[in-house]
Amino acid sequence: MRERSVAALEHMLEALGYVKEDLAGVDRARFRADRRVRQLVERNLELISAASRRLEPEILRHAADIDWRAVAGMGNVLRHEYHHVDPDALWETCARDLEPIEAAVRRMIRHARPDASQDSAT
Repeated sequence: MRERSVAALEHMLEALGYVKEDLAGVDRARFRADRRVRQLVERNLELISAASRRLEPEILRHAADIDWRAVAGMGNVLRHEYHHVDPDALWETCARDLEPIEAAVRRMIRHARPDASQDSAT
């Protein structure tokens, strides 16, 4: 069962990396104007949301500082309320929340698999 959480955490880490790549060199104005960049980010946020739903409670307790219900709910908004997604709100979410989520994911990987490689733990 723990391996399911570790796999989900690794998927989250991969998607977080893609968001960082997709936003590299992009400012808010370009983000608002570039549908493709927004859609890349939205898709990876959906993946993060979906993967967060696979995390076991014993793993989540190592990242109680993150509102995991909101992370999971973000995917619902992106999938079902896609026509109401505000680019500025999406930009703010990325700017405010992705680093803390990434730190939490790395922390949970370390707790779930203490022998995890440096690539996953740093």
